[in-house]
Amino acid sequence: MFDLMLNQEAPARHTALPYRGPERRGGQPSGQASIALYASMLDEVDYGLLLLSPAGQVLHANHAARTELDEQHPLRRLGGMLGARLGRDVLPLHDALAAAQRGLRRLLTLGEGAQRVSVAVVPLAPSPEATGHATLVVLGKRQMCEGLSVQWFARGHALTQTETRVLEALCAGLAPSLIAKQHGVGMATVRTQIGSIRNKTGSASIRELVRMVAVLPPLVSALRDPSNTPAQHWAQAA
Repeated sequence: MFDLMLNQEAPARHTALPYRGPERRGGQPSGQASIALYASMLDEVDYGLLLLSPAGQVLHANHAARTELDEQHPLRRLGGMLGARLGRDVLPLHDALAAAQRGLRRLLTLGEGAQRVSVAVVPLAPSPEATGHATLVVLGKRQMCEGLSVQWFARGHALTQTETRVLEALCAGLAPSLIAKQHGVGMATVRTQIGSIRNKTGSASIRELVRMVAVLPPLVSALRDPSNTPAQHWAQAA
């Protein structure tokens, strides 16, 4: 295992502040309430977002990032720093983070096989007191269409349970012939189901149908694990 350690200083612990209500000053939320609101907002985005200090320390990760960074993900957190799981990814990640300190954006692909993922490294505007750029790391998806988005899309267009299964298969890249085989039905049945889906959704083709789902706003389940909070997650990982 290889890790990218950008400095050797002990990282400070970061704790997301819980929102405790409308603490306001002059009609605006107080500093702590604003931070909590921003953290809650980021948790509703189903793309993994990591905020790094100029030294490469992980300052914050939204819910999707905390979920994505499992034992198979090409990136991992160790000792408060963001690292690459595979040796061959260490240098590209290092170069991308170094480029961010020069104000340059990078898009790289990490991992291998089914775990390959694209990662965007974006420098943020430095604050007057900062020496260097804070960096936003955006984790790409490991699948094209999110299951929850497909379910809500199907419900919104009154698809039947069978039609929803067909839609999920199409979004997973399966051909109609393979869908028919997996569902144990004939091709004519699947074609009829696809025709019904297209009619209900107003899509002109399977390609357009899949694109409609692929560009949906990614939804995060409201039934998230309440124990997966930033404070508890980083405490366990440290």
